[in-house]
Amino acid sequence: MSEPTADPQQQAPPVCPRHPDRVAYVRCQRCGRPVCPDCQRPAAVGVQCVDCVKAQARTMRTTRTVFGGNVTDTPRVSYAIIAICVVVFVLQTARPGLSRDISFVPYLGAHEPWRFLTSAFAHATITHILFNMLALWMVGAQYLERLLGGARYAAVYLVSAIGGSACYLLLSPAVPFQPGNPSSWYIGAVGASGAVFGLFGALLVLNRHLGRSSAGMYATIGLNAVIGFVVPGIAWQAHLGGLVTGAAVAGVIAATTAKERRRWQWPGVVLVLLVVIAVAVAKYAVAPADILA
Repeated sequence: MSEPTADPQQQAPPVCPRHPDRVAYVRCQRCGRPVCPDCQRPAAVGVQCVDCVKAQARTMRTTRTVFGGNVTDTPRVSYAIIAICVVVFVLQTARPGLSRDISFVPYLGAHEPWRFLTSAFAHATITHILFNMLALWMVGAQYLERLLGGARYAAVYLVSAIGGSACYLLLSPAVPFQPGNPSSWYIGAVGASGAVFGLFGALLVLNRHLGRSSAGMYATIGLNAVIGFVVPGIAWQAHLGGLVTGAAVAGVIAATTAKERRRWQWPGVVLVLLVVIAVAVAKYAVAPADILA
């Protein structure tokens, strides 16, 4: 004897689990539950609910670059650096004393070590910042950040900035102040040029590792090197330090690209930074005490 069944017209309509007050006749293709329009997410076939999309995202492996970084379509780190430099330049214009407070001056660096990095976000003129940001955009945002991923790219930039300041310090003669003819020991340096040259150096190393041509970059580096020596007021020492440091960091990244060696990548980057710091400490150690701030 068959059991009586409920009249279909008397059955309650399906509702969305996340919004019980909403009737939902569309069902998730993954879990089969009703899903209202606000909770529907397009899928390859039909739609999925929000919960299934989140669960699927947790199980998916993050796509990585050849050097182990997360793949990114938006160069957020480059955008952030450019934004910081622009804001700092506006503040420098509004408050001229700010340049003096954040520039890298060798005789002040021993007691104010933040200058090794802050100087890389300050610029002397509108032309100065425009050229540096253009180079950052072309080499960093359009190529290196996508090649390395945000974290590794930021490491190359920041360590190169510190390396540029350290080289400026290393090549500055630690001599007493001479009125009218001060050495670079007492002259402040600002600009992202050292960090940008670090990106140049990284590009050369990484392209060589990947078997790609860097012919155009050699010409760019050579031209900038000549300008650094010919045009007065340019801290070529920072350019040199940034170039060498960026190449060193990129060398570590390239040497530890293989998955079995990738765990040594960040320790290697830290080691490069420690070497840069050691160079600065050694310079201050041999400098006469009476010329340090």
